[in-house]
Amino acid sequence: MKIINRISFQFKIILVGILLFQIQSGFSQEEKGSQLYKTIMAKDSLLFNIGFNTCDITQFENLYTEDFEFYHDKDSISDKARFLKTFKSGICSPTRKYNYRRELIDGSTEIYPLYKNGTLYGAIQMGTHRFYESSAGNTEQAGSFAKFTHLWLLKNKDWKLARSLSYNHQMTSSTAGITNLFDNDQETEKWLKQNNIPALGLGIISDGKLKQIKTFGKLKRDVSAPYNTIWNVASLTKPVTAIITLKLVSQGKWNLDEPLDKYWIDPDIAKDPNHKLLTTRIILSHQTGFPNWGSLNESKKLDFKFKPGTQYQYSGEGFEYLRRALEKKFHKSLDQLAAELVFEPLKMTDSQLIWNDKIDLSRYAVNYDKDGNAYEPTKNKSANAADDLLTTIEDYSNFLSSVINGEGLSKKVFEEMSSHQVQTKKNKYFGLGFEIYDLGNGNYALSHGGADQGVQTIFILLPKTKQGLVIFTNVDDGYKIYENIVVHYLGENGRKIVDIETK
Repeated sequence: MKIINRISFQFKIILVGILLFQIQSGFSQEEKGSQLYKTIMAKDSLLFNIGFNTCDITQFENLYTEDFEFYHDKDSISDKARFLKTFKSGICSPTRKYNYRRELIDGSTEIYPLYKNGTLYGAIQMGTHRFYESSAGNTEQAGSFAKFTHLWLLKNKDWKLARSLSYNHQMTSSTAGITNLFDNDQETEKWLKQNNIPALGLGIISDGKLKQIKTFGKLKRDVSAPYNTIWNVASLTKPVTAIITLKLVSQGKWNLDEPLDKYWIDPDIAKDPNHKLLTTRIILSHQTGFPNWGSLNESKKLDFKFKPGTQYQYSGEGFEYLRRALEKKFHKSLDQLAAELVFEPLKMTDSQLIWNDKIDLSRYAVNYDKDGNAYEPTKNKSANAADDLLTTIEDYSNFLSSVINGEGLSKKVFEEMSSHQVQTKKNKYFGLGFEIYDLGNGNYALSHGGADQGVQTIFILLPKTKQGLVIFTNVDDGYKIYENIVVHYLGENGRKIVDIETK
């Protein structure tokens, strides 16, 4: 096995060497719309969607060169004859106990052309795929993820697969032993009870649109959480404030880098010259120098902990400072601006920044500590730019769908929002109002979390593939179920995010 692994590693080095040579020679990754990209993806579809997934042996074996070789990190090297024999007697055996299906992970594919003397002779395809298995009468469930590298060669005007590497195999999540979790409501309810989670709300975004709402648990002993449960989402308020501001920037009515002392100076810091450095960019990227809340200071007053713009420190006070500046300039309250720029255009009829008579208390998710004791709800009489938004999974997911699609934002502003303004840890940054995870290969995620008494919420957006996930819980330690959900719904990208957070 050691010899096989060493040979497999050497082959990977050869492929990487070819790829690096091509890049250095001026040949870069294929655009999705190119003819070569479409051709290789069509071959991939024949290989797996028709061949592997349906066990169409004839279709499957005709896609390989005669000298095809398969390298697997947990098995061995196979030539074409051995590979097809294993395929026929294993995955596609007439007496098999399980059916298998392969799914290509959206956005993971990279294709690089191979040229010799200016003539195209092959292509390298790299990506990640997920494998599912099911037995008679049972729900299909994900088994593992794996990376793959394929060497396609152009033979007599037809594309054939010459070499295949399959490596970095991983189970889909740490919940692999829990049957049908998230796909079976009873199993999910059981799992939530085991983890003492009163209620859970999930929003699944695909192709830039809300595709599914799931709610589990109970609001009260005999009242199941409805799909339109109203949640306090804590700091998920901040992205709403950020988008309000960035829409105004896109409209030319606000400036990211204009000093805010033109509109507002907090009396607590009026004598400190650092207030002249405060801008919207610095606030949205949490570089103000403010503590999270001034009330945490012994003096109970706002102050600077460092010079604005020099380092990162998460601050709700910064967003409240921005709120006051916006309200001074536009002579409107934040809730009025939110209604005009976000809530009304997106038909977010169950969302509000102020506790009022519009709230349907029969749908409100009461907040709990980890021992099951209920907290009194926070009843804001005025809008807070950083905290206590009341909303539903549907409303907030539609808001995030508009964000991922850049609605109401100029191209330049969207790029500013999703660019690295300040690093917070390895492979993690703050943009403008959103945290950014660097997932490699130009891929990234936008995210934000919320945490208050009895509130744990988070969302993750993948702009390149237009996917998203929203998680709302109503208990102090709701965060403990995040990992399983994120990895289940976002696959390898979800695992990367978890790894960044836990390292």
